Amino acid sequence: MSLVLEIEFLTGVCRAARGPAIAAPDWPPQIDRVFSALVSAWAARGECTEERQALEWLERQSPPAVHASAQTARATPEVFVPPNDSASPAGELGKLKWFRDYLARGIRPPESSAKAWATAQSVLPETRVRKERRFPVARPDDPVMTLAWCASPEPRVFQALDKIARDVGYVGHSASLVRCRFVYGNGTAQRHPAAPTRRRIYPGRLDELERAYRANPTRPVISPGAAVPSAAEPAAEAQPPGWLVLEAIGGRVPDIRAAALVCRALRRALMSGYRHIGRADRIPEVVSGHTPSGEPTRYPHLSVVPMAFAGYPHADGRVFGFALVPPAQTKLTDIPGLRAAFEEIAPYDRCMEQRVLEMKGAPLLAPLRLAPAGAATKRSLSPAPYVRPAHVWASVTPIVLDRHLKRRDDDEVRELVARACENAGLPRPDTGRIRVGKHSAIAGAPPARPSSGEPPWMRWKVPAQLASRSLAHAVIDFGDEVAGPVFLGAGRFTGLGLCRGLRGPEV
Repeated sequence: MSLVLEIEFLTGVCRAARGPAIAAPDWPPQIDRVFSALVSAWAARGECTEERQALEWLERQSPPAVHASAQTARATPEVFVPPNDSASPAGELGKLKWFRDYLARGIRPPESSAKAWATAQSVLPETRVRKERRFPVARPDDPVMTLAWCASPEPRVFQALDKIARDVGYVGHSASLVRCRFVYGNGTAQRHPAAPTRRRIYPGRLDELERAYRANPTRPVISPGAAVPSAAEPAAEAQPPGWLVLEAIGGRVPDIRAAALVCRALRRALMSGYRHIGRADRIPEVVSGHTPSGEPTRYPHLSVVPMAFAGYPHADGRVFGFALVPPAQTKLTDIPGLRAAFEEIAPYDRCMEQRVLEMKGAPLLAPLRLAPAGAATKRSLSPAPYVRPAHVWASVTPIVLDRHLKRRDDDEVRELVARACENAGLPRPDTGRIRVGKHSAIAGAPPARPSSGEPPWMRWKVPAQLASRSLAHAVIDFGDEVAGPVFLGAGRFTGLGLCRGLRGPEV
């Protein structure tokens, strides 16, 4: 016997958006959206302990099958509306009433009140900046949809969930009025086929929603649930669930030659997030790269790498963002406190409708704004070329050799590259299958060192403790297929030694 949540859209339409820049409606509503509606109803009912336990039971279950009919999307015209919240204190409104009189008469206030005028422009609806918005609407062929869990709760858990569901007033936009109830499934066929899902809930989701509400009861900032990989996509092309790709959305993006310093700064920012949430003495070793005593860790830890326009025709090496990459067999969601630390340093931007991390100071010459990349994004931000299996791998950023050169010949460099593969937990390649040199085999990747007479900024910027080490590009034929990611050398945790699999004509 299964557990089924039945949802009927009483007005015959579902008002819900997939994202701020997506015109298509969210049909059927994603599982995390429905769970948020249940949590909201639970809170409105008085936060009963027994009902909370029922919700915690639900978030521990495997994702349900979502059964919904086809839908017709209404036209979604672009409209411009003022933001709901102003950055100015509410008390400023009372002081600015006299501005309304000026506005009503079409007269600009005196220039001597420039500061007050600027405040009025950000507060008063007449002058507030309008932001582009879409309000997608789906008209389903059948207004009734169901979520079916392959689990059968105890009677008391079922009764608690049903009480919550019957108090849910809407799903998605507040105009999407619904009637909800839980029922036991009897194993008969559903009235509609299962629909693909993009997000899911997980243990701890209820706690996340509570924290968001406590932080801002008027307008909580709700992060999406965890992504569900699409079975229709080839595994090699799907974004690895463990990566967090941050796209540069504003400010001055550094040259790839300075990316290693930015990667270190990004790690430091993440560690500062731990300090801000009161975990300065509990920063995981997998994040900091150091043991509690301050010694460098002997185990693989979080890597931060640049995502650049490389490996394609006409590539020029421009950096489009950065990625946080956990060690093998680890997911970012498994690292204690990481999500809370990231949310601390990347507050929710209501205008952008996403979290934005703004980095300032050295080594950046100007502020840089980063935000989690969406599903439909630039090819240069896709991790696929860095993770799909390949026989031959080539460096995009040069490899920092693990020790100083003695003979300074290619044989010595090839030996150090082979050792770097072993140190990274990869098979040791035959040194005869390794090519090393100044230039990269990846289109758009700059050489490992500048030519004579070129300006100083053409050199790669590396962390101070590695400044005396030699840099080299390499092409490595492992003989057998090796799955990525492949990060090599002493700078592999800060974006150096980043390799990309070669395929077809590139080999």
